[in-house]
Amino acid sequence: MDTVKTQYDREGFGLARHVLDAELIAEASAHIDWLLARNPKLRAEQLGHNLMTQDAFWVRLISDDRLLDVAQQFIGPDIALFASHYISKPAFSGQAVLWHQDGSYWPLEPMEVVTLWLAVDDSTSENGCMRVIPRTHTMEIKPHHAREDQPNVLQSSIDDALVDESKAVDIILKAGDVSIHHPNVIHGSNANTSPRRRAGLTIRYIPTSTRIVTESPWPSCFLLRGRAVPGINTYQPRPAYDPATSMAFRGCETW
Repeated sequence: MDTVKTQYDREGFGLARHVLDAELIAEASAHIDWLLARNPKLRAEQLGHNLMTQDAFWVRLISDDRLLDVAQQFIGPDIALFASHYISKPAFSGQAVLWHQDGSYWPLEPMEVVTLWLAVDDSTSENGCMRVIPRTHTMEIKPHHAREDQPNVLQSSIDDALVDESKAVDIILKAGDVSIHHPNVIHGSNANTSPRRRAGLTIRYIPTSTRIVTESPWPSCFLLRGRAVPGINTYQPRPAYDPATSMAFRGCETW
């Protein structure tokens, strides 16, 4: 039977089931509502890493050992966070994510990074689950272009001529499951026209040897496991729990 890593190496994505418990997933779901209440001008698909620097629950979630154990299979034991982003598609009106390669957007050198996509809700074909074109992770990063012809989360996409939609695979997940994908693999998701929300958290882990080539300190650059490489990145201090900047969560009094 394939391991998650074997599937990832062959197809450009892998699946890990039952990674997080229901109680933590319920807290993540509540966290989305908490963030939206604090940021009423943002769409639910746009809760990005710039919001997390002082958010103790967010850092607690992305640093959970069960997630880091998955990431370690792909990038080794010295793990940092590059970015994290809730894409929460509201019922009936959740926007599509057009076909793209993640690595086209990221200021990383080298492009050694793995994405874990944590299902906060059950993610199905009906509510706009992720779709992947298997084995496109062997393709080089291609130019992406602005797209305003339809509402979409990234407002851009790869050239449609590079995408064979007949090969697309729907990534069906239960809440608490994780999909793992390569920065080059072509993927996207349809709009959510169903009566059920579809929320997930993207978590971009890098080995500490990968440099974030942009502003320093990067707002979501946290050392999560192992050792830093001197001179590569400047890491944010882990935020202490403060009710002014974080939702209350299980164990927050000792965080």
